[in-house]
Amino acid sequence: MSATDNPLAFTPVPSASARHDGWTPERQRGYIDALATLGVVSAAARAVGMSRKSAYALLKRAGAESGFARAWAAAVEEGGARALDLAIGRALHGTAKPVFYRGRQVGEVRRYNDALLLAALRATARREGGTPPGVEDEPWLGSSL
Repeated sequence: MSATDNPLAFTPVPSASARHDGWTPERQRGYIDALATLGVVSAAARAVGMSRKSAYALLKRAGAESGFARAWAAAVEEGGARALDLAIGRALHGTAKPVFYRGRQVGEVRRYNDALLLAALRATARREGGTPPGVEDEPWLGSSL
């Protein structure tokens, strides 16, 4: 795969100063990688020791048509898809919670989360430009999930 085939490849945004604690090219690349993994701007910024606010300032400085902006958008899409897959998997297969008796694990209980499944369905529908069936009829579902 060449650099042009990789949607996360970009030319780092030049900095006006050479601060070691600023958005260095290595930190920018780490941020895009973290964003592609996590899908959340604030978490990705924290992962490289920066703030959400400074990440958006860097994006603004780079410009909407920059390679950095394209990589950011691709990373958000990839991270969001990864998070959605994880949420659907957890909602459908549950999560195991160990059961202990007298200090020893004797089994496990599988916990399912219907709210997580509804949120995943809603996110899937938004990605596809629609609304999940029945959601418009259920005002209690709202946007809090």
